[in-house]
Amino acid sequence: MPTYRVTEAATLLGVSDDTVRRWIDSGRLTSVRGAAGHHEIDGVTLAALAQELGSGPAPGSSHRSTRNRLRGIVTRVVRDTVMAQVEIQAGPYRVVSLISREAADELGLEPGVVAVASVKATDVAVEHVERP
Repeated sequence: MPTYRVTEAATLLGVSDDTVRRWIDSGRLTSVRGAAGHHEIDGVTLAALAQELGSGPAPGSSHRSTRNRLRGIVTRVVRDTVMAQVEIQAGPYRVVSLISREAADELGLEPGVVAVASVKATDVAVEHVERP
């Protein structure tokens, strides 16, 4: 399962690095210290918090996507024999897409994985994002 450093977690949650550090210090978000001494946050834990935070955008807020691409963290994947329902929390926005199970499997989509939802009209394509 992937882990994320404070800056990555902050970007995925749509908050500042300092906010993530405060959540770690207060116990709202758990982390472990990696070999280099940096906080590492489990992807599943981060996905759960993203889902909690994504109950809805703040009134009056707006979001501008870059060419309709919403980068976020996968919070849930429900597979059946043919299709998969993939939920992504991109900042305060929850994106749900139905894709083939084969595509979800090939992309390695699981809670805690970073993905990008590409939105065009009523269709949403989901891509797994490789981390540097």
